[in-house]
Amino acid sequence: MAAQQVNLAKVFSTVVTALASNRDTLNQADTYNHDHGDNMVEVFDVVAQAMKARKGASPADQLAYASELLRQKESGSAKYYAGGLTQAAQQFTDKRVTRNNAMELIQTVLSGGMPTSAPAPAPAGQADMLGSLLSGLTGTGQTGASAQSGLDVGDLLNAGLSYMNAKQRGEADTTAPMGALMSATSGGNAPYRAQSGAVVANALMQAVGALASKNR
Repeated sequence: MAAQQVNLAKVFSTVVTALASNRDTLNQADTYNHDHGDNMVEVFDVVAQAMKARKGASPADQLAYASELLRQKESGSAKYYAGGLTQAAQQFTDKRVTRNNAMELIQTVLSGGMPTSAPAPAPAGQADMLGSLLSGLTGTGQTGASAQSGLDVGDLLNAGLSYMNAKQRGEADTTAPMGALMSATSGGNAPYRAQSGAVVANALMQAVGALASKNR
């Protein structure tokens, strides 16, 4: 039986909820404009609403439409995630998003559309996702950025792998590994961006993990 198609509107609505819960913390972490939390909620609300508006369209069309709307926004975060959505639209042309390939979508969205590579060896299918997770959260396409920003690649890998292993074991509480990831990214040049990226990654992985649990 074919794998069930992922409801993108629901997945990105999960991200909006997670960001809204962390809005004040992200605003406080933004020592420049004090509105990063507000911007991130707006960004992913636009994405979720775009998915709903194009509910009957293909995933590629939904993702492209969301990207188009984000490009009309002023914030750097909007433009960053617009890049990831554009690449995801190209990646999923003539393809459905299912629980089997949803990690590819997460990888691409978090990368901001930038080229990525795995920072260290990992099991098949996990290395690419973790590589883009690193580059996405640091806002660069180069794994070498970890040395410049103070990020600990080992912590990032362990957090991501622990998360996925916990989901495979069917554990309900998988927030701790992603909390470790958030702590690891706090040394970046723009800690509040790393922090919001971790919230987005956590929410997306939680949504995909829930799909996997329902289909076991």
